Amino acid sequence: MKVIKFIKFWFINTRYHALAQSLLPASLAAVLAYGQEGFSPLLALLAVIGVELAHMGVNLFDDYFDYLHQNTEYRELMARAGMRARIAKCPYLTSGQASLKELFFVASALGLLAGLFGLPIFLARGLPIIYLTLITAALGLTYSGWPLRLSYRGLGELEIGLVFGPLMMSGVYFSACGGFSLPLILISIPVGLLVMNIVYTHAIMDVEPDQRVGKMTLAVLVGSSFSRLTILALVLVIPYLMVTLGVLTKKLPAVYLLVFITLPLAVMLFKLMLQYVSHPAKPVSRRFWMGPMSRWPVVTANGIEWFMVRWYLARNLLLFFCLTVMIASFLG
Repeated sequence: MKVIKFIKFWFINTRYHALAQSLLPASLAAVLAYGQEGFSPLLALLAVIGVELAHMGVNLFDDYFDYLHQNTEYRELMARAGMRARIAKCPYLTSGQASLKELFFVASALGLLAGLFGLPIFLARGLPIIYLTLITAALGLTYSGWPLRLSYRGLGELEIGLVFGPLMMSGVYFSACGGFSLPLILISIPVGLLVMNIVYTHAIMDVEPDQRVGKMTLAVLVGSSFSRLTILALVLVIPYLMVTLGVLTKKLPAVYLLVFITLPLAVMLFKLMLQYVSHPAKPVSRRFWMGPMSRWPVVTANGIEWFMVRWYLARNLLLFFCLTVMIASFLG
């Protein structure tokens, strides 16, 4: 029972609700590799599991580095100042439920476990997977850690797009079939942008508290609401343009244009973010076609539906985009 309680405690602390940001792209990369020469279901599965373990470890290291820099208090401070701040980060540390040393140990253990799952892949595929893993891990750790601390220089969202798109998907794809492909790149860049979109949407809604504590997100860096919304529009439009380009150049089958069925989600998200920037206090409504939004009664009871409906919509856009590409890959 103690072991189960320990695992459950730390699984919750890994921000498991955000694991879809890696599980969906990783699973999509494995599906895209299916049918390619040299495809191995076992190595594909090991790669996806390794990605999830690494993602959990990196999330904990993010808490670790943030706590060291004493940036975990800004949401509590903003909440006390009457601002609509989100839930405090790493409460398990601030409440004394776990120590910084324990956090470092668990995060390191997850990283080591991810490496063990990657060992058979290295033995089967060779050095390229090591290079991809090291680059991805270095960027992941320096998201909030030394020496780059990208999330404090306005580059964190871009780093997330690169890691969860081209780098991670290339790693899983190579693990699964032992090669790379141009169609993978044409899909991984849009997917990376849609992962970035989840974090960037969050950052736009947290601009005011982030500015108060000097946290430099991309939304803070660009300065104006017009610039923030322009970047958001590009992030939402480019995925569809890239798929269209791939079809027009015959690098992707025409069936991939099915991704346009997800366009209404992108349009609605932009509309809601435009509304937030202009009238942040205006109520928002959840609609059934926006996709799953778990624990909604709890969300409304806590008065954070203004935030969660937009966050869920950004996540569901990624979900439906990836699922549509998976279906298209089998139909094509």
